[in-house]
Amino acid sequence: MTRMPAALLAVLLASSLLARPAAADTGATVVLPDTSALPPAEARALLTQLAQVNVITSNCPAYALGDADWTLLTGTGDQLAAQLGLDASAYDRQVYAPAFRLLDDPGACDRVGPTAAGLIGRLRAMGGAAEGAGR
Repeated sequence: MTRMPAALLAVLLASSLLARPAAADTGATVVLPDTSALPPAEARALLTQLAQVNVITSNCPAYALGDADWTLLTGTGDQLAAQLGLDASAYDRQVYAPAFRLLDDPGACDRVGPTAAGLIGRLRAMGGAAEGAGR
């Protein structure tokens, strides 16, 4: 199953860049990390990494995330996209299109997949939290 960022999260997050609870249709509840102090270049790099990990963990069964961690990952990505002023079209074109091209590389799952746990840990260290349906 391929998961894409929830449009509902994008709308909710566009209104606030501060860490706050968010819920998705997965039944998971997350507190998004505070990314407001990240310089634009660091925010963009993190956004790129989040998209790549989302694409790989959603398409490589060996690296699948539980709903709560997936919601934390995608919610933070949507928050960063709003913080950087990317509308949905720019977000898809500039961030997700290149991330999906990773699927053309047979080694991408095993190269990117193992980075998911560290990335989720980084989001938690920044104040994020994930609870509910299958962390």
